[in-house]
Amino acid sequence: MLKLCLQIVGVLMFALVLVNVEAARRLKWRDELQKVSLLTRQVFFVHMGFIILLLAMFGALSLFFANALIEQSLAGRVLTDGLALFWTVRLFTQWFVYDRKLWIGHRFNTSVHILFTGVWGFFAGTYGAAFVQQLRAAS
Repeated sequence: MLKLCLQIVGVLMFALVLVNVEAARRLKWRDELQKVSLLTRQVFFVHMGFIILLLAMFGALSLFFANALIEQSLAGRVLTDGLALFWTVRLFTQWFVYDRKLWIGHRFNTSVHILFTGVWGFFAGTYGAAFVQQLRAAS
């Protein structure tokens, strides 16, 4: 079951790659970012590119190498621990960093907020379960 959950996480991360590309278009980031300095604009797009690359890499790891995250190894333990921590922090960011004014009272934004809360929770829980399995196998 854990392997399947990791593979689902992998598929969802590939979907997030597409979501990020679509978000850039829908939110008109090119137009919005014309208001900032060239350096800020370029840093923003470079960072977005690296986020998309990392999502694709972790998606591939989770989808195609789920066994490596489940089977007891130091690398598996470090990766699952780091990924569980990362997505747990991302989950808390969803609730405590983004201003509530962005989604409260807006049906679509509220739906997206709830959807991503579930996605980040699923990611954190899945990697957390893989980490716990790693710890059990090590003892």
